[in-house]
Amino acid sequence: MAVALRLKKMGTKNRPFYRIVALDNRKTRDGKSLANLGYYNPIAEPAVVVLDEERALGFLKTGAVPSETVLSLLKQKGIVHEQKTWVKKAQ
Repeated sequence: MAVALRLKKMGTKNRPFYRIVALDNRKTRDGKSLANLGYYNPIAEPAVVVLDEERALGFLKTGAVPSETVLSLLKQKGIVHEQKTWVKKAQ
């Protein structure tokens, strides 16, 4: 089973709020997740990112692939400095 770190959309109309989750990459965006790693609130000034760094690194070390947005949030928090193995191969 391949694991992906993605954003799960929450909130109401015109008030987006996202959870950062680990889930099977075959599931839909709002499918059942394996673990909630934190949240991202783009509406707040400045945008708020809360993340369980240890769990996120644990998933990355076991082969989870973050989406582009989650990768940028991880870089912003200083958790990931390079994108060595987490780059998706272009087909």
